[in-house]
Amino acid sequence: MKKHYIFFLFILFSLGNITFAQEVKELNFKELKPYLNKNTDTVYVVNFWATWCKPCIEELPHFLQTAEELKQEKVKFLFVSLDFASHKTSRLIPFMKKHHVYEEVVLLNDPDGNSWIDLVNKDWSGGIPATIIYKKEDRAFHEGQLSYDELYTKIQSKL
Repeated sequence: MKKHYIFFLFILFSLGNITFAQEVKELNFKELKPYLNKNTDTVYVVNFWATWCKPCIEELPHFLQTAEELKQEKVKFLFVSLDFASHKTSRLIPFMKKHHVYEEVVLLNDPDGNSWIDLVNKDWSGGIPATIIYKKEDRAFHEGQLSYDELYTKIQSKL
């Protein structure tokens, strides 16, 4: 019986690590740009955020709940972290694990925001959180925190 218990714990521990074996890619803006312009029948939700941003953290549960509720739909979430690259291992990855963020996360390691903020959206001041929701050419941009209802409604309008 003891062997079964040890085996069970080993499997449970292994699955826990597999479940969160997500790698966080570091991208510059040129590498991120294709994520912002996919031309498929999927709705893409791209959220710019950081672990140090209180409104970003407050809206995160809305994104995670919506992702769970729409997992059978053609909707993909991408969280673009604006954390410092030096904090990837010490803050970002532990934060993702603690908050059960299993959707794709990339770290935008391109500190010259003046060169790319307008390319994301000409009306973006650079403040976060900021979210793009798009399907092909049908795009919506929102700067600031989104409530669950606002997020869900914006996504549903694109489905």
